[in-house]
Amino acid sequence: MKHNVNVEELEWQPHKTVKSVEIKIGRGLEVPEHIHEDSDDILYPLSGKAKMWVEGSGEFSLEPGVIVRVPQGTKHRIYDVSEDLLIYDVFWPALL
Repeated sequence: MKHNVNVEELEWQPHKTVKSVEIKIGRGLEVPEHIHEDSDDILYPLSGKAKMWVEGSGEFSLEPGVIVRVPQGTKHRIYDVSEDLLIYDVFWPALL
């Protein structure tokens, strides 16, 4: 296997794009149950604390140090926000 490749040797092909956003959810608020039909949702909590439910995985704490990947078409929600939550949220492929 070749580990070093010159960029001139690569065959470039169209690829799907990624969309990332920072989402703020205030204490006491929630994100109701929903799905993303065409995108995976990858959540990186930067600060705060809440609970999250993902269909097929159940309920868990959402806080810094936790990374969540919600496959496309999977129900999920965020609730019980006990500290203002800031999430770096990545959608692949991009929603827009």
